[in-house]
Amino acid sequence: MTTAIIADDEDLPRAELRRMLAQAWPALQIVAEAEHGADALEAIQQHRPDIAFLDIRMPGLSGLDVANAVNGQCHTVFTTAYDSYAIDAFNAGALDYLLKPINPERLAQAVERLQERVAAALPAPDLSQLMAELDKRLRPAEEAKRIRWISASVGDTIKLFPIEQVLFFESDEKYTRVVCVDDEAHVRKPLKEMIAGLDMEQFWQIHRGTVVRADAIARARRDELGRITVELRGHAAVLKVSQAYAWRFKAM
Repeated sequence: MTTAIIADDEDLPRAELRRMLAQAWPALQIVAEAEHGADALEAIQQHRPDIAFLDIRMPGLSGLDVANAVNGQCHTVFTTAYDSYAIDAFNAGALDYLLKPINPERLAQAVERLQERVAAALPAPDLSQLMAELDKRLRPAEEAKRIRWISASVGDTIKLFPIEQVLFFESDEKYTRVVCVDDEAHVRKPLKEMIAGLDMEQFWQIHRGTVVRADAIARARRDELGRITVELRGHAAVLKVSQAYAWRFKAM
């Protein structure tokens, strides 16, 4: 049986794609759905699906990040609200895309191609060069939305942290802990929303509840059980790396 996951940070597109796939490919089994890239990565590692339907832009890990992390493990179909420049990039590679709102005829074409690949046991293509090109094309729009300063209320004081001084963010229920070298505070915004405004090349998500500035990492250590922790420059914190993000340290 052919299996797949669906990842999109919006409920309606996920539900609509599931409904349309049930009609276009009744035998396809959707083994998991994910709201953002971290969940998608975990679902792929857990279920080992044949196909991953990934929204290009999601908070935290984007669809491109997820595809890069699992490159070659499954066939990837991107869903995207971006038009011509994205389509040009996809047309240059051996994968598929679905432009939102998804057209049933276009989905049927994608399904036919996927069925042929799965039936022929063709390996998933190497997408690294294509994803790098697409990410470069999408980057200007994302940069305009990025956080430059963090402001946090502490009693009668408002603290301001330039984003370049933040070492890491840590989830604390409905709040996010913002940690610098010599100061920290809590902001009334969940980590998931904070991630949407971060440059995820500058900040790495290493756990569902932790995002660290990449150049603040001094070293990573792996224990006898394969668990990874990272140590920071100028701070005593030791941060855990979950299995879903161990690929960031695969060169170890």
